[in-house]
Amino acid sequence: MSAAVLTRDLVVAQARALKLPGLARTFERLARQARDAHWPHEDYLHEVLSAEQASRHESVIRQRLREARFPEVKTLDTFDFATAEGVSATQVHTLARGEWVTAPENLIFAGPIGTGKTHLAVALGVEATKQKRRVLFTRAADLVRQLVEARDQRELTRLQQRLLRLDVLIVDELGFVPFDRIGGELLFNLLTDRYERRATVVTTNLAFAEWVTVFAGDEKLTTALLDRLAHHATVLTTKGKSYRMRKRRTRGAVVIRRGSRGHHATSISAVPGWALAGPGRLPLSGRPRGRRSDVRSSGQNHVE
Repeated sequence: MSAAVLTRDLVVAQARALKLPGLARTFERLARQARDAHWPHEDYLHEVLSAEQASRHESVIRQRLREARFPEVKTLDTFDFATAEGVSATQVHTLARGEWVTAPENLIFAGPIGTGKTHLAVALGVEATKQKRRVLFTRAADLVRQLVEARDQRELTRLQQRLLRLDVLIVDELGFVPFDRIGGELLFNLLTDRYERRATVVTTNLAFAEWVTVFAGDEKLTTALLDRLAHHATVLTTKGKSYRMRKRRTRGAVVIRRGSRGHHATSISAVPGWALAGPGRLPLSGRPRGRRSDVRSSGQNHVE
């Protein structure tokens, strides 16, 4: 075995012992560059340490992404702002910088089903993980179920503490499934604990005035929850028809063209218009009265 090979193996072993994977992967290539370009020793040391630093940064981001439990990793690059109604690309890209997480502030995405609320929430969550923030994505019904189970198993305090440590908690699909009184109170307590301490993102297909139907008709609890969520919050209202419905319409049009050549054709246009339209523009007025909220929103949609 040559001296060069022996030295290489020793460096790799030392890098592994010191847990320096980035250095282990790059030191040989950088050493060749250093010899060819006649780098000073200090420059070579700086380059290998920079490689290790970059490797650790990437490793932390990968770990944050795994811990976030996104159902699917979506990014702002794949969001079609051109066809999205009511969404400002400038505002969303400003949010991607993460000042709202540092503040901390809340984000509320409200709008009909299929208009990009979850995509935007996940994409901003991904941007937060790139900044080494601790993020968790959960559907509202799953979160309430976990809280109830933890209470029954006398592990609620531990779960609440873990959720409170998150920099960003994304609660998706609030309004799809109503909660009983106990579930509503547990969710209220969690969001109250996070109030002005950690950032929370909520997606909902309901107007604020309709949230009381989710919380077992408890108007006082709903008013108090909205008061906390909407304070220092940015509300983004998505509009229009469902993205999935639009895609299905496109496929239906293709089937019609094929059918004109003698093939049997079934088009989504046969579905009644009311079934495709989905809910109309979400009225965000009508929020139960509470303390005056500092709410920023896109366009003219804001909480009064």
